[in-house]
Amino acid sequence: MAEMGWLAPAVIGGYLLGSIPFGLVLTRLAGLGDIRAIGSGNIGATNVLRTGHKGLALATLLLDGGKGAIAALLALALAGRDAALAAGFAAVLGHNFPVWLRFKGGKGVATTLGTLIAAAWPVGLAACATWLAVAALFRISSLAALVALVLSPAYAWVLAGRETALMAAGLAVLGVIRHQANIRRLLKGQEPRIGKKKG
Repeated sequence: MAEMGWLAPAVIGGYLLGSIPFGLVLTRLAGLGDIRAIGSGNIGATNVLRTGHKGLALATLLLDGGKGAIAALLALALAGRDAALAAGFAAVLGHNFPVWLRFKGGKGVATTLGTLIAAAWPVGLAACATWLAVAALFRISSLAALVALVLSPAYAWVLAGRETALMAAGLAVLGVIRHQANIRRLLKGQEPRIGKKKG
């Protein structure tokens, strides 16, 4: 019962942590203006990379991933595994629908991977390895993300159990929904490759 009492604070805290738009903050601090007016308009690391600043893109990737990981790890320490899974999921929701940006955020891939690493590191590493392999083969970030997201529930089922698999499945569905425009471009052969500036 004590753990259940922590569930709501874990979800709220996870959402608020996840809603910090690091890509937007870092590009503004670097004097690059509003990242939402560049390339795809996304606040994530892939679009930050389109500014030509690899360091900023890497920092955005690590910070966005860290949001999910920290949310899950804090909840795990304070309230147990169920709260950790809920907090990590909420962090991804926060990234995708941040209250500070009128609920118009990113696609949550890095935050999802960070959450998976914290919740069950073998699952997170398997998903990251999948992303890297697909990205290396095809040089398309969205394709790598979609393959990693779709396979992550299977990894979780085998490596971590039912609860983690259910969370991963929910995050995969959310990720696919957020990538609808990318999927349409992939089908048309129009999706930009990694490192290519758009717009």
